[in-house]
Amino acid sequence: MTATDTCRPMPVGSSEGRRHIDLGAPHIDLDIGCTFEFEAAAAIHAVMLFEPHSSELEAVVDSTLCTVADGAPPSSSSYVDSYGNRCRRITLDAGATTVSFAARAKVSATPDETLDSAELVPPSELPDEVLTFLMPSRYCESDQVVDLAWSTFGSIPCGWERVQRVCDWVHDRTEFAYGSSSPQFSALSVLEGRVGVCRDFAHLAIALCRSVNIPARYVFGYLPDIGVPDPGTPMDFCAWIEVFLDGRWFTFDPRNNQHRIGRVVIGRGRDAADVAMVTSFGSLDMVGMTVQAEIPSGKLQSAPTAASPR
Repeated sequence: MTATDTCRPMPVGSSEGRRHIDLGAPHIDLDIGCTFEFEAAAAIHAVMLFEPHSSELEAVVDSTLCTVADGAPPSSSSYVDSYGNRCRRITLDAGATTVSFAARAKVSATPDETLDSAELVPPSELPDEVLTFLMPSRYCESDQVVDLAWSTFGSIPCGWERVQRVCDWVHDRTEFAYGSSSPQFSALSVLEGRVGVCRDFAHLAIALCRSVNIPARYVFGYLPDIGVPDPGTPMDFCAWIEVFLDGRWFTFDPRNNQHRIGRVVIGRGRDAADVAMVTSFGSLDMVGMTVQAEIPSGKLQSAPTAASPR
């Protein structure tokens, strides 16, 4: 079994037209989608995550799935896993296969919510389903960074400020570099090497939050460049985190360290192992990938500025 997640080399594709902007309405339309190009020596079964999370379905206006192998669509079906992720099962024929997905979604025109007063919920009062996000997991070895976490963040008031300080710390000491990571990279790898991609920033922040009794989970999805400068690189999927404070989940982004506009969640889990984009049951090569997350053409006006971390 082979899993592919957000630690790939930089995707191919154009970065043109990505400095998108808001019309000032409560919600904006967003075109999202992706295309995967595969090569397989023999027929192979795979599970893929690229469709919006089950919690996002009310926001999806229309969607299309297209799979092509030797001119005919392979068989596919879908299911929802224990984290609410919409998983697509596809049997790929030998040779070249292209899997494409496109959808239009309505997203909030305001940045990620900020609530400076949000407080820590003691472990004894956490809902049963949240407790798992306090535990160590494959890529987030929270039990091995306890001393570091308490010595660095223990004096900071519990709650929102402590989480933001964790994200500041991870963001400031870690270099973002495509190709610097691997499927074996964990929070400890990033802590030691001080370099990674967005999934690595997320894993380290999650491990540190869990070490100081703040439930944290891994999230990945579509993130448009609304209200921020075009980075000049091809669009890609993005990973961030959610933390449980005051009885609900809040979004934080240790890689970008900004409150952003237009996130569309694809997957949630304990870490990247729960939400691999492609899990193949045999050898499968991904030879190309493009990602889209942008306001439809003709709907661009003056842009708001993405909020600062605080």
